[in-house]
Amino acid sequence: MDVGRRLLLKAGVAFAALAALPRTLLAAAWPEKAFAATEAGAAMSTLFGTNQATPSAEIKLKVPEIAENGAVVPVTISTTLENVESISIVVEHNPRPLAASFEIPAGTLPNVSSRIKMGETSDVIAVVKTDTGIYSTSKQVKVTIGGCGG
Repeated sequence: MDVGRRLLLKAGVAFAALAALPRTLLAAAWPEKAFAATEAGAAMSTLFGTNQATPSAEIKLKVPEIAENGAVVPVTISTTLENVESISIVVEHNPRPLAASFEIPAGTLPNVSSRIKMGETSDVIAVVKTDTGIYSTSKQVKVTIGGCGG
């Protein structure tokens, strides 16, 4: 049997198995309402059940002070907090403030890096959910060229 044909058959079987899963199972992990929120507080309330987070010095947020291009702003978040369940990035003045949310499996180092879009100068908020509460830290990023349609 041809290697290309085997690969095609394996991909077809995998796709068929994925298609057979119930849609509710696939959609359960996607917090659609939180990503659709147009205000930072509403996004956090939808995602965490509260828009209040305790400031924490144990969260390290690395973002540039000035982003020359708002379309590609690098963000790195790490924390020394114990039992981290998720790490999220909220950009206060974006049209859709929730930029990213990462589920952190048990035993995994709580460290994420991403690139986000920013439409204008805004606070970037790193939100860490643990088994004991919701914690955050923030930094302002000045954007010189818009990235969200600007």
